[in-house]
Amino acid sequence: MTATDTNPLHGVTLEQILNALVQHYEWTGLAERIDIRCFKSDPSIKSSLTFLRKTPWAREKVEHLYVKLMRTKRPH
Repeated sequence: MTATDTNPLHGVTLEQILNALVQHYEWTGLAERIDIRCFKSDPSIKSSLTFLRKTPWAREKVEHLYVKLMRTKRPH
């Protein structure tokens, strides 16, 4: 087993992550979980991607939430 086998973010783009989170939580739920203005004020995928690509701490929070979501959705 390699590191890429165990990394849940391997091969997943930031856009795919954001789309999955918005689909699951919607913008309001996402804004409740991660306090970022681009999720609260006129949210869009494009503006959020721009912000997240420039802001490592915010991207890290989004990626962490995505990993947590994927673990709960994984069939047992």
